[in-house]
Amino acid sequence: MDHFHLRGGQLLCEDVPLSAIAEAVGTPVYVYSTATMIRHVEVLRAALRDSPRALIAYAVKANPNSAVLALLGRLGLGADVVSGGEIRRARSVGIAADKIVFSGVGKTVDEMRLAILEGVFQFNMESMEEAETLSALASSMGTLVPVAFRINPDVDAGTHAKITTGAAGSKFGIPIHEAPAAYDRVAALPGLSVQGVAVHIGSQLTSLEPLEQAFAKVGDLIRDLRSRGHDIDTADLGGGLGIPYNPELPAPPEPSRYGDMVRDITREWDARLIFEPGRLIVGNAGVLLSQVIRIKPGAVHPFVIVDAAMNDLMRPALYDAWHQIDAVRPTGEQCTANVVGPVCESGDTFASARRMDRVAAGDLVIFRSAGAYAATMSSTYNSRPLTPEVIVDGGRWAVVRERLDVEAMIGADVIPEWLLDHRGMGNAAEG
Repeated sequence: MDHFHLRGGQLLCEDVPLSAIAEAVGTPVYVYSTATMIRHVEVLRAALRDSPRALIAYAVKANPNSAVLALLGRLGLGADVVSGGEIRRARSVGIAADKIVFSGVGKTVDEMRLAILEGVFQFNMESMEEAETLSALASSMGTLVPVAFRINPDVDAGTHAKITTGAAGSKFGIPIHEAPAAYDRVAALPGLSVQGVAVHIGSQLTSLEPLEQAFAKVGDLIRDLRSRGHDIDTADLGGGLGIPYNPELPAPPEPSRYGDMVRDITREWDARLIFEPGRLIVGNAGVLLSQVIRIKPGAVHPFVIVDAAMNDLMRPALYDAWHQIDAVRPTGEQCTANVVGPVCESGDTFASARRMDRVAAGDLVIFRSAGAYAATMSSTYNSRPLTPEVIVDGGRWAVVRERLDVEAMIGADVIPEWLLDHRGMGNAAEG
């Protein structure tokens, strides 16, 4: 469910016409719906009602905008972070450190130190090597750090290969068959306090079966670890539940079904459950608003050239991801077209042979389900300014990330002194 809807012949975000935002801010621009995010949090909480101690730690990487984090923090969510920057973002908007879980396969010593000083709730460690580094650091700081190992259960998530994280060949976690020995070793390391087990097998999962398999393995591991004397109090089940992108495909499982599955599998665990939703909360709460530059004839289908590009929304180029494309002022007419951006890459293609609203130069369109893994992945490729972001709450709205001025981008570059001295360049060439 989202709050982007037609009223009076045009699309609104809640009570704000998207055309008004385009006129004021320009395009392309991301637009987020507060009501949609609130609703998704409510639905997930209801689904997890049988886990009263659950910590819902929003996956900051999905959309790290400070306004989004502030909203979710005020709704009581914690944060799943994977970098020092994400720790700082979460803390800057008031998310309590005891609601922050620090994940990630490549934590640096500086990031570890920051997390220790902030007092995060749990480190999800990815290897014995990481555990040894963290142990030495914690000992030098005279503190005790709560930890869990991320387990690789060798389960195929059934999603895109680039967002599968729980198969045997993945870089994430330790193999589940090595976990008992790893926990025995880490229990003997100073500065570390073993408190949990973590697992995350992938993103945009459209079936509960892989999750069931992974969670069942985690349950067996928890029982084994406790029998070996380890005090396992937390079980981080990760995130990954998919959202509907293409309305012509079967919808992913409802959160309520997920909650029922979790309840049944974890009934005897006696552990505090941690969840790391990202896309599920913000994915359908955002759209990318763009304007049609022109229509170009094609060999088979015309090209709808829009002012958004792969640097603004990378998912189609990176994952062959599907985003529904709708006209802001639909006429009811349809066409089949290729939708592309202005970047000089063939991969700058949002849709091929797509049946969609007929549009003309100057019309506005939206790319739906662009609230997650969209603005956060944007870049300045082709010297294009970073896309601004807007958040809407009922009838009010605000720009929550300004469009980066091209002059500011150029100003951030530094030309070395010898390139400003033509004589120096000549001497270098002669040498």
